[in-house]
Amino acid sequence: MTGRIAFQGEPGAYSDQACRDARPEMEPLPRRTFEDCIEAVRDGSADLAMLPVENTTYGRVADIHRLLPESGLRIVDEAFVRVHISLMALPGVKIDELELVRAHLVLLPQAQSFLSQYGIRSEAAADSAGAAAEIAAAGDRRVGALASDLAAELNGLEILARHIEDHDHNTTRFLIMGREADLSRRGDHGMMTTFVFQVRNIPAALYKAMGGFATNGVNMTKLESYMVGGSFTATQFYADIEGHPDDPPVARALEELAYFTDMLEILGVYPRDPGRD
Repeated sequence: MTGRIAFQGEPGAYSDQACRDARPEMEPLPRRTFEDCIEAVRDGSADLAMLPVENTTYGRVADIHRLLPESGLRIVDEAFVRVHISLMALPGVKIDELELVRAHLVLLPQAQSFLSQYGIRSEAAADSAGAAAEIAAAGDRRVGALASDLAAELNGLEILARHIEDHDHNTTRFLIMGREADLSRRGDHGMMTTFVFQVRNIPAALYKAMGGFATNGVNMTKLESYMVGGSFTATQFYADIEGHPDDPPVARALEELAYFTDMLEILGVYPRDPGRD
């Protein structure tokens, strides 16, 4: 394998699956927290970090937008992973033997219809892949886990049912972060640019700042705000746009934005993933 890519969670987590899908030539490196993933890239333990930023079912991943600007890392790619939920248990166990399943808190409601159908109770775990590992170690035939197929494979568990999620659109978007920016044009589906900014304290500053993107025909796919420094008056914005900073319309829009901001920092320029479509 060529290099390591860090992810948050246990082996078999959906972030692990994202690493294997997007960078199959690299060795996935599990870390406990998002901060640990970032530090692994900073100190050279890993070459890249795979960080989830949003999910179609439960929205923005908490704290991640605060961590990205502070990380010192740059976005070099994005990846979309379809979250398929599988029910797994010890080899030989039948569904009607299960009394309880364990999974991460955000996963349990997404399979509630299936669990109710079989009268199986649910219990929150810190990590879905970790729950699979614990079940494999404990040897309790009454307890199962909801996790990825990869988690079952890595822990020697048997999949009793696949794709049991209530909705068929559950997808997580990940950003792949590295130590150095890559401004080259690459990929076959266009480019994306991500940046953060703080508007000047003048009337209608945000409205005026955004006007340049509209008048130059630049598509903004995401705009989110969050507080910085514990202040209700210092608001930072995170934005994704389609295009490269060297594209004339994007360059004009960013130039206009800079006039109305106290801070503007580009976090990454990367290929647009076809998973967006």
